[in-house]
Order: sequence, then structure tokens, then C-alpha cells
Amino acid sequence: MELITLNPFHQWKLLLTLAAQRLWEIQQLDVKSAFLNGFLNEEFFVEQLEGFKIARETTKVYNLKKALYGLKQAPRA
Repeated sequence: MELITLNPFHQWKLLLTLAAQRLWEIQQLDVKSAFLNGFLNEEFFVEQLEGFKIARETTKVYNLKKALYGLKQAPRA
């Protein structure tokens, strides 16, 4: 007996076909960016980047309300 491996596209196509035949409800989630939509449990302050500073203004510091890429608390991909 020979086993055939399906590439990921064909696996999804097969799964969607099966779901359509059995009238299953299909839902989709975006897991990669889900943590950016959640609020932080701690207070985080970040300094404005050098390239975004306005000439005659002092350095600005921002209090983050939501997650930001690069935080130590951010999940690893």
C-alpha cells in the first residue's frame, strides 16, 4: 500500500469540501496578531524613536495600552 502526502493547500481544500458536504459551520481565527488586540496587564512606557521626533520638542514618552511587537512579554513566533 502506498501512502500519498498532500500539500497544505490540498489538505485545506479536502477539509473545506468535507465541511460543505456535512453542512458544518466553518470559523477562522487570526492567531498571529491576536495578542496585539489584547490589553496589557502591566504599565509599559516607551520613548519616541529618533526619526519621529519633532525638532523643537523634548523627548516624548508614551504609555502603552496595547501590546507592541518586540516587548519581552510578547509571544515568540
